[in-house]
Amino acid sequence: MWQVIGHELAQARIRKALYKGTLGHAYLISGLPHIGKMTLALTLAQALNCCQAESPCGVCPVCRRIVSAAHPDVRVVALENPSSDDKSNSRIEISIKQVRDDIHHWVSLPAFEGKYRVFIIDAAEMLSSEAANCLLKTLEEPQEKVIFLLLSNEPSRLPETVISRCQRLDLRPVAASKIEAALLTQGVAAEGARLLSRLSRGCPGSALMATSDESVLERRAERLSRLLDVLAGNLETRFEYAAELATRFTQRRTEVREALGDLLGILRDMLLFGIGLGAEIVNLDYGDKLQLLAQEFNIKEIRKGITAVSVALRQLWQNASPRLVLDVMMLDMPSVNLKKV
Repeated sequence: MWQVIGHELAQARIRKALYKGTLGHAYLISGLPHIGKMTLALTLAQALNCCQAESPCGVCPVCRRIVSAAHPDVRVVALENPSSDDKSNSRIEISIKQVRDDIHHWVSLPAFEGKYRVFIIDAAEMLSSEAANCLLKTLEEPQEKVIFLLLSNEPSRLPETVISRCQRLDLRPVAASKIEAALLTQGVAAEGARLLSRLSRGCPGSALMATSDESVLERRAERLSRLLDVLAGNLETRFEYAAELATRFTQRRTEVREALGDLLGILRDMLLFGIGLGAEIVNLDYGDKLQLLAQEFNIKEIRKGITAVSVALRQLWQNASPRLVLDVMMLDMPSVNLKKV
């Protein structure tokens, strides 16, 4: 039972390889944060080691231990869980010591309990150059019954030599209707499922997190309130917020991505109201405010704002100066009078 929402093409490709016995020794699974990369990786690990006739069953002890990170043959290497005695650079990159301790030490050993050893490297783009080169040597000499799964939000940051040793599985955003249907099957109320499926921006994990953690929507409400204030503010207010985001970008990139994503969502919803498609907006719970806000702009101004934020997002992930990029974005954002909001 594959517990993956959407990504039918990727699932079909893996199932076909499993059926034919042609599974590759290494896969690079890429996509947006919370789009389902880890779920797909763990499900594949279950499929490889589940002992039931219909694998993965999802309920046997093997499947349950894999999903709870308690199976000895499935190891997850990630920035959040460095080796206990590894102190160098543990917070900003996956070190060579992690690769040696968590992969090289185990890769040549036979599986303890299962059929396959599976190594999942989460946020593989965070591998240090030394760690990537160390991993490359292992990928160049594949072991029997060993599978590597590299997960990445930003695969372009990985060395081309590592990418070339992997088969690619690029996960695309999932349709809101599929996410909504999945939430309904889990008992989420219809109104909540509709809102969360749209807010997820095609990433099922984001919607599922919000159902189990009320603080997710609380933090979003705080971000939207701040963004509306910024849009209403003068250049001084906007530059202060740009400086705040630039500082945060150094250590907490995901938070900056979320803030700019919310800003894009606001502008997109305004555009939809402007062209008479208000029923298609994402921020359903802010519909009244955004409809009034949209009346302060013309279509050209809204499109200019969308372009400014989109360019900033692209440049930030091309390692441009965060403060410069965000200041320029604020200068390019149109002014607005929010007296009606």
